[in-house]
Amino acid sequence: QVQLVESGGGLVQAGGSLRLSCTASGIISSIDVMGWYRQAPGKQRELVATIIHAGTRANSIDYADSVKGRFTISRDNAKNTVFLQMNSLKAEDTAVYYCNAHFWMGTDLWGQGTQVTVSE
Repeated sequence: QVQLVESGGGLVQAGGSLRLSCTASGIISSIDVMGWYRQAPGKQRELVATIIHAGTRANSIDYADSVKGRFTISRDNAKNTVFLQMNSLKAEDTAVYYCNAHFWMGTDLWGQGTQVTVSE
Protein backbone atom coordinates (compact mmCIF):
# COMPACT_ATOMS: atom_id res chain seq x y z
CA GLN A 1 0.00 0.00 0.00
CA VAL A 2 1.26 3.46 -0.92
CA GLN A 3 1.03 6.52 1.25
CA LEU A 4 1.62 10.13 0.23
CA VAL A 5 2.81 12.79 2.65
CA GLU A 6 2.85 16.40 1.54
CA SER A 7 4.60 19.43 2.95
CA GLY A 8 5.60 22.95 2.02
CA GLY A 9 2.47 25.04 1.74
CA GLY A 10 2.04 28.41 3.37
CA LEU A 11 1.39 32.10 2.94
CA VAL A 12 3.43 34.13 0.48
CA GLN A 13 3.17 37.51 -1.19
CA ALA A 14 2.47 37.78 -4.89
CA GLY A 15 5.66 37.33 -6.87
CA GLY A 16 7.12 35.04 -4.23
CA SER A 17 8.01 31.36 -4.31
CA LEU A 18 7.10 28.17 -2.51
CA ARG A 19 8.24 24.59 -2.85
CA LEU A 20 5.91 21.68 -2.21
CA SER A 21 7.11 18.16 -1.48
CA CYS A 22 5.31 14.83 -1.69
CA THR A 23 6.97 11.69 -0.38
CA ALA A 24 5.61 8.30 -1.36
CA SER A 25 6.10 5.18 0.73
CA GLY A 26 5.04 1.60 0.08
CA ILE A 27 4.86 -0.28 -3.21
CA ILE A 28 5.86 2.66 -5.38
CA SER A 29 6.67 0.41 -8.34
CA SER A 30 2.92 0.28 -8.96
CA ILE A 31 2.78 4.03 -9.64
CA ASP A 32 2.36 5.16 -13.26
CA VAL A 33 2.15 8.93 -12.92
CA MET A 34 2.64 11.37 -10.07
CA GLY A 35 1.28 14.84 -10.09
CA TRP A 36 0.02 17.93 -8.36
CA TYR A 37 -3.53 19.17 -8.48
CA ARG A 38 -5.17 22.13 -6.81
CA GLN A 39 -8.62 23.16 -5.71
CA ALA A 40 -9.60 26.74 -5.05
CA PRO A 41 -12.71 27.62 -3.02
CA GLY A 42 -15.84 27.06 -5.06
CA LYS A 43 -13.94 25.52 -7.96
CA GLN A 44 -13.27 22.03 -9.21
CA ARG A 45 -9.96 20.32 -8.62
CA GLU A 46 -7.63 20.95 -11.54
CA LEU A 47 -4.38 19.51 -12.80
CA VAL A 48 -1.26 21.57 -12.16
CA ALA A 49 1.60 19.31 -13.28
CA THR A 50 2.37 15.63 -13.81
CA ILE A 51 5.49 13.53 -14.22
CA ILE A 52 5.62 9.99 -15.55
CA HIS A 53 6.98 7.75 -12.83
CA ALA A 54 8.41 4.81 -14.77
CA GLY A 55 8.52 3.04 -18.10
CA THR A 56 9.57 4.25 -21.52
CA ARG A 57 8.11 7.70 -20.89
CA ALA A 58 9.67 8.12 -17.46
CA ASN A 59 10.19 11.75 -16.47
CA SER A 60 7.89 13.08 -19.18
CA ILE A 61 6.26 16.20 -17.78
CA ASP A 62 3.05 18.07 -18.44
CA TYR A 63 1.83 21.43 -17.07
CA ALA A 64 -1.40 23.32 -17.00
CA ASP A 65 -1.19 26.34 -19.28
CA SER A 66 -1.79 28.64 -16.32
CA VAL A 67 1.46 27.60 -14.61
CA LYS A 68 3.80 27.03 -17.54
CA GLY A 69 7.02 28.99 -17.14
CA ARG A 70 6.36 29.58 -13.44
CA PHE A 71 6.06 26.12 -11.88
CA THR A 72 8.48 23.22 -12.14
CA ILE A 73 7.76 19.61 -11.21
CA SER A 74 10.69 17.36 -10.43
CA ARG A 75 11.51 14.28 -8.43
CA ASP A 76 14.21 12.70 -6.32
CA ASN A 77 14.06 8.98 -6.98
CA ALA A 78 16.33 8.13 -4.08
CA LYS A 79 13.90 9.79 -1.68
CA ASN A 80 10.71 8.79 -3.53
CA THR A 81 9.78 12.45 -3.46
CA VAL A 82 8.14 14.70 -6.02
CA PHE A 83 8.54 18.46 -5.79
CA LEU A 84 6.60 21.40 -7.13
CA GLN A 85 8.65 24.59 -7.30
CA MET A 86 6.30 27.51 -7.63
CA ASN A 87 7.74 30.87 -8.67
CA SER A 88 6.15 34.19 -9.55
CA LEU A 89 3.09 33.23 -7.55
CA LYS A 90 -0.17 35.04 -8.21
CA ALA A 91 -3.27 35.51 -6.10
CA GLU A 92 -5.11 33.13 -8.44
CA ASP A 93 -2.69 30.36 -7.44
CA THR A 94 -4.30 30.33 -4.00
CA ALA A 95 -5.72 26.85 -3.44
CA VAL A 96 -5.30 23.60 -1.59
CA TYR A 97 -2.65 21.63 -3.45
CA TYR A 98 -2.92 17.85 -3.57
CA CYS A 99 -0.31 15.30 -4.48
CA ASN A 100 -1.62 12.45 -6.64
CA ALA A 101 -0.33 8.99 -7.49
CA HIS A 102 -2.00 7.27 -10.44
CA PHE A 103 -1.44 3.54 -10.50
CA TRP A 104 -1.01 1.15 -13.39
CA MET A 105 -4.30 -0.56 -12.55
CA GLY A 106 -6.16 2.73 -12.99
CA THR A 107 -6.75 3.80 -9.42
CA ASP A 108 -5.65 7.00 -7.73
CA LEU A 109 -4.30 7.98 -4.33
CA TRP A 110 -4.39 11.51 -2.97
CA GLY A 111 -2.33 13.25 -0.36
CA GLN A 112 -3.94 15.13 2.49
CA GLY A 113 -3.58 18.49 0.78
CA THR A 114 -1.57 21.56 1.68
CA GLN A 115 -2.84 25.14 1.65
CA VAL A 116 -1.10 27.70 -0.52
CA THR A 117 -2.22 31.30 -0.02
CA VAL A 118 -0.86 34.12 -2.15
CA SER A 119 -1.57 37.65 -0.93
CA GLU A 120 -1.56 40.68 -3.19
